[in-house]
Amino acid sequence: MKLEQRYEGKAKRVYATADPHEYVVEYKDDATAFNGVKKAQVAGKGEINNAITAHLYPLLERAGIPTHFLERLSDREQRVRAVEIIPVEVIVRNVAAGSFCKRLGLEEGTELARPVVEYCYKSDALGDPLINTDTAVALGWATEEELTRIRELALKVRDFLTPYFEARGIRLIDFKLEFGRTHDGQVVLADEISPDTCRFWDAATGEKLDKDRFRRDLGGVEDAYAEMLRRVTALA
Repeated sequence: MKLEQRYEGKAKRVYATADPHEYVVEYKDDATAFNGVKKAQVAGKGEINNAITAHLYPLLERAGIPTHFLERLSDREQRVRAVEIIPVEVIVRNVAAGSFCKRLGLEEGTELARPVVEYCYKSDALGDPLINTDTAVALGWATEEELTRIRELALKVRDFLTPYFEARGIRLIDFKLEFGRTHDGQVVLADEISPDTCRFWDAATGEKLDKDRFRRDLGGVEDAYAEMLRRVTALA
């Protein structure tokens, strides 16, 4: 049973439970871009993102990546381990896209010789600025040991998801991850993996099947999200 609300973000609400080490996460239909400047409702988005995350996280667990996920409770809700979110977002890039291209003057779709791991300070007010690991340690957001573990896990997520999506006709261009600390200090994958947090391109056509359809006013947002759910849950 969910109790009082502990937190509300752009895409989810988090509730306490009778167990101090567990939360209930509720997914919303709210869509935002550019750190909340652009806002809308996308019908069914919460249910789709919940379903995709609930499908992928147990697979990641079996691949040796600890997560906060425990079970899917309903169309919009999950039971998760309570964590303290580490305020360092991790972006893993397989292909140049989005802000990476703007910063470096690259053409979108440029292949990268190796994965690029970037870090941002989790702050909507500041626009999630890029940081390095020295900054995170100096300001007490994470320890060097935690950041080493976070990088290791982020690349393990990439190594699992890239072929998983390839087998379903999808190129995983880049993705954002968040990590948290459990009550006993373990670093685990938290938040979600969905079209909100990843760039997905159709391998054959290059069609965007993610939140860029909302960011860039491309239309077809609901259809793209539904297509990603279909492919994620399809047998390869």
